[in-house]
Amino acid sequence: MEYHIVKILSVEKVTHDVRRFKVEKPAGYTFTPGQATEVSLVKKGWEEERRPFTFTGLNDWDHLEFTIKIYDEHNSVTHALGQLQAGDEIMLHDVWGAIHYKGPGVFIAGGAGVTPFIAIFRQLQKDGNLAGNKLLFSNKTKADIILEAEFRGMLGTDFINTLTKEAVPGYDHRVIDESYLREKVDRFDQQFYICGPDPMVQQLKEILVRLAGNESLVTVEV
Repeated sequence: MEYHIVKILSVEKVTHDVRRFKVEKPAGYTFTPGQATEVSLVKKGWEEERRPFTFTGLNDWDHLEFTIKIYDEHNSVTHALGQLQAGDEIMLHDVWGAIHYKGPGVFIAGGAGVTPFIAIFRQLQKDGNLAGNKLLFSNKTKADIILEAEFRGMLGTDFINTLTKEAVPGYDHRVIDESYLREKVDRFDQQFYICGPDPMVQQLKEILVRLAGNESLVTVEV
């Protein structure tokens, strides 16, 4: 399997537990917004510990970008990534991913599951095609919201946040379920894109396939 060793150009804090990594882009390396690659560490004993991360930059940028949630409570790949700095190296593998933009619709994300949508919305903004798209974003707390200002700037009132662990004025305090979807979605004969924790994705996929009456309208990561 092909792999590339690339140097980290910068690491920035996005939220209390999310980091933005800008890394070198190998020559000829291409992807479609929504796709991901497996990342491993260039460190003895860690080379085969691969984890999937979505590209959050655009294909025409001169570098790659990843927006990664760091789990410091585990001795994990993300914990190790969180210790890296500019100048350190990581290993990239093949490009893959099932989340591709198929047309205007409703994007539903839970926590770090929003990452495949970052590049998609950035590309739509660049191309002038944001109209008709909506993002429902569920997080535990306001502090967990990734790129809130950027999404709000792109989508305005079509960026809807709900918090499950705290009540904050101006934010919904609900779980995304069938009742919530019926309140926030005006029609179900459109595209739906879902990414987040597996139980959330499977539950919402079942609901939306039933409401849409057409499984091809519901896209999830596989």
